[in-house]
Amino acid sequence: MARAGGENFPVAPLVLPRWARAHLMAVYGFARLADDIGDEVQGDRLALLAWLDEEIDRAWTGTPEHPVMRRLAVTVRQLRLSPEPFRQLVEANRRDQLVDRYETIDALMEYCALSANPVGRLVLEVLGAATPERLRWSDSVCTGLQVAEHLQDVSEDLERGRVYLPQEDLFWFGCSEEDFRSPPFGPEARALLGFEVQRARTLLDDGSPLVGSLGGRLRLGVAAFVAGGQAALDGVEQGLRSPSRAPGRPRRRRAARRLVRVLASSGRRTGQPSAVRVGAGRP
Repeated sequence: MARAGGENFPVAPLVLPRWARAHLMAVYGFARLADDIGDEVQGDRLALLAWLDEEIDRAWTGTPEHPVMRRLAVTVRQLRLSPEPFRQLVEANRRDQLVDRYETIDALMEYCALSANPVGRLVLEVLGAATPERLRWSDSVCTGLQVAEHLQDVSEDLERGRVYLPQEDLFWFGCSEEDFRSPPFGPEARALLGFEVQRARTLLDDGSPLVGSLGGRLRLGVAAFVAGGQAALDGVEQGLRSPSRAPGRPRRRRAARRLVRVLASSGRRTGQPSAVRVGAGRP
């Protein structure tokens, strides 16, 4: 899913069903390619993203040029995946070239719907576990993970000229962007980050029923991502309690404790379709 969960609980992808890993790695390879074009490459990034849109077309109807896209073509044709989530990831990176500030929380949530939510939806589609309710929960989890990542990287993003704190929130808390340039953060900046932490926790909590609706390794894998996001927010909060520190990253022990808590609180939801079981193949 989003990077915050995987970075803060790096074993999460390893517990997903083995039969699906090649397909999931094909999806991950595409997401990395899109992000590398949007963040790392020199030259005309918008032109390269337009080329990637054309590569998506070729993955469904022709022969892609890039080896990552040729691997993806095998997956999307075998599993009959929609091209829309892949186009949304390209659009998110295109938006990164054109937009570096978000005036409102609604505008930021729209961006997250392009940059984060498609990944969770693709995981569920690959594993044959997508239902309308699960997709809604997945969107909430992925958006929460994206916001957690923004909070971890607030100073680094500012150095790159990007601000993912809504401008309306900066205004209401009496902050300027320069307040987040480097620690120590002032009381207004810490209050704003604390508010955003709670917003991200609410998103993760709202999506947490997804864990209980799944079974086997998939349940454990999704729980690990949720736990990684919660642990990331714990690290941010720990940094806020020490004015001289920047938002911190959690230790793995804290992530493990969060995993136990997520699994214990999820239980099994009744009336949900059975999840893909370990060793099963997607029809």
